[in-house]
Amino acid sequence: MRAGKDLTVGKESKLIVQFALPMLAGGVLQQLYTFVDSIIVGNYLGPNALGAVGSSFPVIFALISIIIGIAMGATIVISQYFGAKDLENVKRTIDTINIFIFVAGLIMSIVGILMCRQIFIWLDQPPESIDYAVEYLTVYLGGIIVFFGYNSVAAILRGLGDSRTPLFFMLISTVINIILDYLFIAILGYGIASAAYATIIAQGIAFIVAVYYLNNYHKIVRISFRNLVFDKSLFWKSMKIGLPSGMQHFFVSLGMVALFRIVNEFGAATNTAYSIAMRIDGLAGVPGMIFAGALSTFVGQNLGAGKIDRAKTGLFSTLKITAGIAIALSALLYIFREPILSAFTRDEEVIQIGVRYLQITSWFYIVFYGMFMFNGFLRGAGDTIVPMFITLFGLWALRVPISYLLSLKFGEVGIWWGIPVAWASGLMLSFLYYLTGKWRKKVVVDKKLD
Repeated sequence: MRAGKDLTVGKESKLIVQFALPMLAGGVLQQLYTFVDSIIVGNYLGPNALGAVGSSFPVIFALISIIIGIAMGATIVISQYFGAKDLENVKRTIDTINIFIFVAGLIMSIVGILMCRQIFIWLDQPPESIDYAVEYLTVYLGGIIVFFGYNSVAAILRGLGDSRTPLFFMLISTVINIILDYLFIAILGYGIASAAYATIIAQGIAFIVAVYYLNNYHKIVRISFRNLVFDKSLFWKSMKIGLPSGMQHFFVSLGMVALFRIVNEFGAATNTAYSIAMRIDGLAGVPGMIFAGALSTFVGQNLGAGKIDRAKTGLFSTLKITAGIAIALSALLYIFREPILSAFTRDEEVIQIGVRYLQITSWFYIVFYGMFMFNGFLRGAGDTIVPMFITLFGLWALRVPISYLLSLKFGEVGIWWGIPVAWASGLMLSFLYYLTGKWRKKVVVDKKLD
């Protein structure tokens, strides 16, 4: 039986790596089934269907980001109370966030379905793929509640220092999703909606298994609609930390949507190439995002225990580890960019557009990772407002305008150059804010930080 892992004692780098590895495996598995999903869709349903699936993801991210942000805030609250050994508030926070997730998920599902076609019209989605996109997104949003439930359980466990158990649930979801994708599309010949059904069914089964495990084997966490307690004070603490992060993700996803609108002006081939490139970027970005998440929990527990120097040591250890990973991935993607792209489609025009994208962006992953590490540290401290504004500045003041202006002169290649500009500005500004030390005042637990 797992109650969580205490990250306040032991060698910092070793603990962070041990905590991150199961999450990293889970993140790779999650991206793996989106990879396989895209490969099956691209090879059996064609490039227009593949482009439609790719266009749907930033829309989904935009719709769910605020809810996920608040859930992330609750995870930080949980990790800090767990670090302070206050299990009563850990349990009350878990109850509170579960109630919020359920209600918000139902509302988001209804709103998203009603707005679905209008969103893609605004996006200027290529006419060859708009019906595919609407069909896929409508089905996906219809089952979004299981996505929230499944990811909420995983986030709560990570806040308690348990990153291994969510990996098991992720493995179940991934295997089922891949099997159903192949069965529905490659064997039975169903359309694009079946890809969304496969994801919903897989996540639903994983969620049911997770709830059964927690209710029967976990020492702290219980998922039940009976005797739930909604604590307004803990909810507002979670809101205070998580809402800025949620707003950040919301505006980031809107920026992704805006970029898709710019991309769509160059036609269906560019839309499909960008959809594939996002899948590759998504997989390459997993180590950075996972280590940032592990760092947030590490920092949350240690600041909750009043150990500020230990939290800082964890940050710089994680920066060194992820820099090495980023450099290796950049070289790998640059060398094998064409074979990787060819796995998704046989369309040569799409492949060459994707090659140019990776030639530009793949060497900047070290910058992307560095930005995530500083943001992960600040989130662990409970300071999310300034990082939100930094991210929005890099996206809306730099990435979107630069991508648009450069696209007028250099075509789609100009869009790709706006991406590393935003990463570099985000890293620089996050680092400068970290140096101010103002994040010390944002810790939830009342501990003196020297």
